[in-house]
Amino acid sequence: MRFRVTFQLAGVAFLAAGLWAWSEKGVLSDITNVTRLHGFDPVVLVLIVGVVMFTLGFAGCVGALRENICLLKFFCGTIVFIFLLELTVAVLAFLFQDWVREKFKEFFEINIKSYRDDIDLQNLIDSLQKINHCCGAQGPEDWDLNIYFNCSSESKSREKCGVPFSCCVPDPAQKVVNTQCGYDIRMQSKNKWDNLIFTKGCIPALEAWLPRNIYIVAGVFIAISLLQIFGIFLARTLISDIEAVKAGNNF
Repeated sequence: MRFRVTFQLAGVAFLAAGLWAWSEKGVLSDITNVTRLHGFDPVVLVLIVGVVMFTLGFAGCVGALRENICLLKFFCGTIVFIFLLELTVAVLAFLFQDWVREKFKEFFEINIKSYRDDIDLQNLIDSLQKINHCCGAQGPEDWDLNIYFNCSSESKSREKCGVPFSCCVPDPAQKVVNTQCGYDIRMQSKNKWDNLIFTKGCIPALEAWLPRNIYIVAGVFIAISLLQIFGIFLARTLISDIEAVKAGNNF
């Protein structure tokens, strides 16, 4: 009985998390934007997480409530699959670091091209650049990939040869964000850039951040793994209890 109540609470937690992930980005109102975007839209990731967590929560909660072994085995099997998938991805990412770095560079460059196409993508890149004090994939010149920031003489954009405001070094005395601070920056000589914008690319910034925070990253992964193992243990224990009760009733 104790395991059943605990498992039901875990199922309710998965349901709540799934519903939150489903509604957080306004999936129903943004779904048309996903089909038109050539880069990456965070809504897709939120949608997938929401569907998976809602399905797991439903299977776990209803399976424990109705003592349905099929649902409980589905819950347990899915958690095991996700755990093994995470472990495999972590090992492969460690073994093929250069490949991962190259793919992330391609991913970032593709989304630089689509920066002005979707507000969610724009906010994601701006947040990434502001938090990590970086600009572009390898540097500010990567913003030439975007038609609005390109330095081409054919460009008629006011943002020509500039960078997004999230690349600008913040002024502590300025309380209102200056969204035009990146205009014409790359028309100036490079020795002036350090005082005006972040000159480090986001990929080198993330590579430098990871060793400094390796214990935090490892702690998060260990905590997630322990929660998954605990969920698997609860599911297997509840399945065994139900099977034992049903076996006893048959005699």
